[in-house]
Parts: sequence; C-alpha cells; structure tokens
Amino acid sequence: MSAVAASASPVLFDPAHLDRADTLVRDAPFHFFVAHDQLPAAAATELDRDFPKYSSAGFFPYEEKDCGPSMNALIHQLIDPAVASAVGARLGISDLGQYPTLITLCRHLNKRHGTIHTDSKSKIATALLYLAPSWPDISEGCLRFLNRIDDIDDLAAPEIRPVYGNFVVFRRADNSFHGHLPHEGERRVIQIAWLTSEDEKLRKTQRGKFSRVFKKLFGSLDRKFGAGRDKNAAHKD
Repeated sequence: MSAVAASASPVLFDPAHLDRADTLVRDAPFHFFVAHDQLPAAAATELDRDFPKYSSAGFFPYEEKDCGPSMNALIHQLIDPAVASAVGARLGISDLGQYPTLITLCRHLNKRHGTIHTDSKSKIATALLYLAPSWPDISEGCLRFLNRIDDIDDLAAPEIRPVYGNFVVFRRADNSFHGHLPHEGERRVIQIAWLTSEDEKLRKTQRGKFSRVFKKLFGSLDRKFGAGRDKNAAHKD
C-alpha cells in the first residue's frame, strides 16, 4: 500500500481508544489486557466484505492480494509504531516497535485449534483483533487466559468473545497460558505478533505459506484428527 493511499484511509484503529474505562489490564498471572469496541461500527460492512476468503482452517500469513481495501488499510494501521508503543506501555515492554511484526489472519477453525499453550519463545507479545459480526451464546471459541496449563476452566479473567472490535494482547511468558474450548466454523481474527528477529519472521511466514497449501490438500484429515480432542489438551508453545 502506498504512503499516499495509506494517508488517505479513514482511521479504523486508534490506539487512543485503548484508554476506554472498561479496558481490563492485568499483570498477573502474566501481563495482558482486553479492550472492547476498538473498531468503528460504520466500518463493519466493508471489513466483512474485504476479509480474506480462505477456504481452509487456521492462521495464514497476511498477503495484500488476499484482502480488500479496507482490510489492507486496517492492517497498515495496526503495524503503525503508535500501536506498538501503546501496547508495550500496557505490557511493561519498552520500545516494542523495535521488534519485527508478523500479521496472520484466520477465517475458520476446526476443533483441533485452541489447545492450551503459551506461544513460542520467538514471540515478544501477541495481539488478537476479532471481527466476527456476532457470536452465539456459547463458550466454544471464546478466548480464555488461564492460571494453569492443564485446566481450561481455571480462568485468570472473564473469557473473551471473538466479536467485532474486541482487542486482546498479552506478553509472552513461560506461564502465559491461553486457549479456548473446541469450536468448528467461522471465527475471524487478525493476529499481530512482535517477534525476536527477522529470521523468525521469515521462518514463520514460510511455514504459514506451506501450511496453507497443505490444508488445501488435506484439510479433511485435519478436521478428522482434531474432532475428538480433549478440552484440556495442551502444548507448551
């Protein structure tokens, strides 16, 4: 996206809105925060139209050609240094913007996804911006920050519904346990990860592109093997 096009885009994500009175900021059991209504209601229709039409489940590296104009504008704004500064200030990370940024997007999940984990040590911090237009009155697919790795019901904060405008960020730690109950179906989210190095960004991007091709060919097997997973299934990173 050109600088001229970006500058002409309306403001879709303003880090100043993180100061809402209902933003939840915690430093135990690890650093995280949850902010609601971080996207303008007026942009919902365009963002819905412009979200990538992935046919496979999982997170895939951002490519401009997959997205429409409003989604490209939003992602450009999410990687602005002002966002990194605002996020870092709430997580106790100085100069978060110095780290490489990787954007991945997910449109669909199968029941294999959401097992309890911490994120890999190559991540400094992770943000999730949800875009589901609505969500049924169920816990399946709702993000949970957890006190332990072996109990999906031991919540460190109220679970977060993956609905439009909910923005969740956490600092990676050896105990940054999170996950959700098994869910199969559409669950739109943009993930922003600040990484330890450009080499890790390249590695994760290449792996994500390979995963996209693999899932196009063998997605039915992925769904089959994940269908019966235990709700407390976990892996460390």
